[in-house]
Amino acid sequence: MVRRTRAETEETRAMLLTTARKVFTERGFADTSMDELTAQANLTRGALYHHFGDKKGLLAAVVEQIDAETDARLRVISESAQDPWEGFNNRCRAYLEMALEPEMQRIVLRDAKAVLGGPSPDSRRHCLNTMQQLIENLMQRELVVKTDPAVLTALIYGGLAEAAVWIAQAEDGQGRLKQAKDTLQLLLQGLLIRHSPTTPNIVHREDSYSDTDISVLLLT
Repeated sequence: MVRRTRAETEETRAMLLTTARKVFTERGFADTSMDELTAQANLTRGALYHHFGDKKGLLAAVVEQIDAETDARLRVISESAQDPWEGFNNRCRAYLEMALEPEMQRIVLRDAKAVLGGPSPDSRRHCLNTMQQLIENLMQRELVVKTDPAVLTALIYGGLAEAAVWIAQAEDGQGRLKQAKDTLQLLLQGLLIRHSPTTPNIVHREDSYSDTDISVLLLT
């Protein structure tokens, strides 16, 4: 009986999360009432209060779930690359591309930022730690210039996070995504140790940018 109760409890929580993700993506957090949400889940408001406290608590749980899925996706992207530098590059670019996915765009980068103030301390700490490990690995392999990895991590993580919000809030999201990816490429290429004998498989881009081009990319 205890096992069945635990299973039913987990099923109820999962149903609320699934429904919330759907409704928050379609209507937005502010325009979703608790009655509407629980009705779509075929549950009571009491169930929502029991599991999440209130609608804001439900949003926080949804964001935590999406963050965990995003982290898993990014890890696969990093690990499936041919070399660490390609993996790091692909990971950063993929995160920017995710900013236009409906759930990420509406729930995480718009509503959660407005309602919750951004990612939770635990989520932020995990992201920073993961990125710092990747950067330290690149430095140990002498693929990128050596500097304080914590500082570099903070700069790249902060830049990606703000760029993702900038992309998600735009009417022309695809246009902003292209600008962000082009500028990201400039920044990351600046870290590479070029023509190093320890990086024979790295393909260096030879794109030439004029001073005007770079100014437009960085200031737009």
